[in-house]
Amino acid sequence: MIVVMKPGASKDQIQHVIDLVREYGLKEHPIYGTDRTVIAAIGDKRMVDKGAIENAPMVDRIMPILAPYKMASTEVQQERSQIKVGPKKFPIGGKKVGIIAGPCAVESEDQIFRIADAVSEAGCIGLRGGAYKPRTSPYSFQGMQEEGLKLLAEARKRTDLAIFTEVVSVDTVDIVAEYADVLQIGARNMQHYALLEAVGKSGKPVLLKRGLSSQLDEWLLAAEYIINAGNKEVILCERGIRAYENYVRNTLPLAAVPELHQRTHLPVLVDPSHGTGHAHLVPPMCRAAIAAEADGLIIEVHNDPEHALSDGAQSIRPEVLTELMGSLKKIAKAVNREM
Repeated sequence: MIVVMKPGASKDQIQHVIDLVREYGLKEHPIYGTDRTVIAAIGDKRMVDKGAIENAPMVDRIMPILAPYKMASTEVQQERSQIKVGPKKFPIGGKKVGIIAGPCAVESEDQIFRIADAVSEAGCIGLRGGAYKPRTSPYSFQGMQEEGLKLLAEARKRTDLAIFTEVVSVDTVDIVAEYADVLQIGARNMQHYALLEAVGKSGKPVLLKRGLSSQLDEWLLAAEYIINAGNKEVILCERGIRAYENYVRNTLPLAAVPELHQRTHLPVLVDPSHGTGHAHLVPPMCRAAIAAEADGLIIEVHNDPEHALSDGAQSIRPEVLTELMGSLKKIAKAVNREM
């Protein structure tokens, strides 16, 4: 349920309601808006005396939360969430559009530094790059692991870009959180609930990709695991779903973006690289995603795609990224957004 406070409620009055919520064995999630405070109370409400809470000083009303995903729902928070990332606290969400770009995997110091410099010069806010790589085949490149994380941290020092990198297991959460600004949960791990809870306790923003065959409600419930563990800074990422088509790696359902904006206050990014699997399709789908009012993009960029150790076919070159950014800024402005 949601306890809506009246405008002007004091800190003591808000705390009194929070104490009441706790007394009934519920978990409180206060949301401080510009006009009023809302307190979401999550848990078993069968034994709750709603009248006792509703009669507390400066309580306006109590409302049920109908969506199965409680804290991610627009029922709880109508104002769009904005999440700030990296050393310069770049905003993602609200009116801001953030572009994150980089290679699928960190391969060497020269490679990641060259790409980081190009990504920064193009005007992006973040650098993506995998240090730990979950691969379908056990014989494929599995990533540079901690050495890759160290190179990403060095790239951040060079550029001030926020670092986005994937966490593949519970036992790597702490080490990835030590180096990265945003922890990424890949499609294969969207319903790895122990991992979701672990990143929820990490203290770092989380980028949660949609599962290969997951419905929107399942995806938002996965986000709920992270939020319920104590981390409200969740960014959703549409990366395409499996379908019967074979001209693309995945089918990229851009209708998910406006639908998610109806259902959740969380920022929504689009990954057109995994969503198509082909470099020539990435720029037009980037433009389409921003026109659909996505809060940002995460794009695979490589300085030598032909020799990339993973996902070279879907990686665009730095010069393509630079050219693309100009058109993205125009489209963002056309839909009343900023880059």
